[in-house]
Amino acid sequence: WRARCREYDAIWDAATLKESKRAVNSIRSLVEEEDEEDDVEKVSWSGEPVGSISWSVKETASSIRSTGEVRDQSFPKINTAPSLPKNSSGYSLSSLFKAFGETSIRNYAPELRKPKSEYKVRYVYSLEKFRSLQDKLLLLDEAVNAHDGNVITAVLIYLKKSLSKENLFRELITREIALRHYIHFLKEIEEQKLLVELFKSLDRTEDMALMQYRDHLNIRDENKRRDFLKSCLSLPFSPDDATHVQDHYTLLERQIIIESSGQADIFKKYPRKASILNMPIITTLYYSCFYHYGESDGTYSSPANIRKTFRISDKQFLLTCLGARAKLKAWFDVDALFTTKNWLGYTKKRSPIGFHRIVDILQKNNAPVQVLQEYVNLVEDAEQKISLAQKYKCHDVIINTYRDLKDRQQLIVYRGKVERGSSEYRKIEEILSNSVR
Repeated sequence: WRARCREYDAIWDAATLKESKRAVNSIRSLVEEEDEEDDVEKVSWSGEPVGSISWSVKETASSIRSTGEVRDQSFPKINTAPSLPKNSSGYSLSSLFKAFGETSIRNYAPELRKPKSEYKVRYVYSLEKFRSLQDKLLLLDEAVNAHDGNVITAVLIYLKKSLSKENLFRELITREIALRHYIHFLKEIEEQKLLVELFKSLDRTEDMALMQYRDHLNIRDENKRRDFLKSCLSLPFSPDDATHVQDHYTLLERQIIIESSGQADIFKKYPRKASILNMPIITTLYYSCFYHYGESDGTYSSPANIRKTFRISDKQFLLTCLGARAKLKAWFDVDALFTTKNWLGYTKKRSPIGFHRIVDILQKNNAPVQVLQEYVNLVEDAEQKISLAQKYKCHDVIINTYRDLKDRQQLIVYRGKVERGSSEYRKIEEILSNSVR
């Protein structure tokens, strides 16, 4: 009797496995038929996008760590994990993601598009015959073995409908590929609450924290968003992510203060074209250099305070401040950016970036020749200096450079390019007659 039971179990297991494979193949064939009829988005099992929908296993491997989700330029910066090996299989989502019907006989997976569209019921292959937990898990394993992301997702949708979330979460822990697809599916349909519960059950506290942090994107009121970001500071982020979230909160808090302050005169002369709220840190610094330049370091809106608070590099600060002051034609402020004084009281111009870049920025802001000439003259490379001087018609720089190089021939050539009788012409004549032999 026991032998006959074992034989019966073996026959039953074989039949169940055969039925699971048949179900997987049927789903794939439905996809292929649908592809011939409609021009719809496609994905491959490895996660590479084949159409308009983004099904990135690289993204799902890191759960929610996608850089594209960040609005502000400087934070949060979240690294992604390596993707799985790529396969060539690709099928449409339309025939797989069909809504579970309201019938007692069959269930159907919802049609999923990005952005999320209306759900509709289609009579496709029924998975309702897989009733026991063992049968459902065998079906899922066969879908994974088929190396097709659409089939995996179709089966996961059925399991989501037919299993308790506790049972589903427990079984997905040991099925990494299926887990990644499930996480991405939940993100696609924006089931944030269920995602947080999933990450919590997996003890992935950092992912859970980032998912909660992402909710700030749905908050329109700036004060409520600031308060929400403040509440996120206590979440279990990684050290790097915690720093970025802290910076995000501090920046928005500063922007709210800066938005309501400022000198009336400059705002009347140069009206603001847009709000500073929710702008990146460099945009905020530029705004501060434009409207709040010269304020004491203790004020939140001063450029120096912003530079110190957000650890902005010397190069980035200089480029941003230069652009703002040059836009206002504040040439005295531009000069002060580069002027340093030694312990003997002598002044000298220094810059963490090449002076040729300074010249380009000044020229784009229509700096007068006298200002351009001063900075062209600070370019160290003689050939580059002459090239810039010729480009921006800084005659004195060209003449003085040829004089220092004792290049009589080039002085004679250049004399033919300037107006006869002009101050430049007379200067070349004087140099030729007195200095260059």
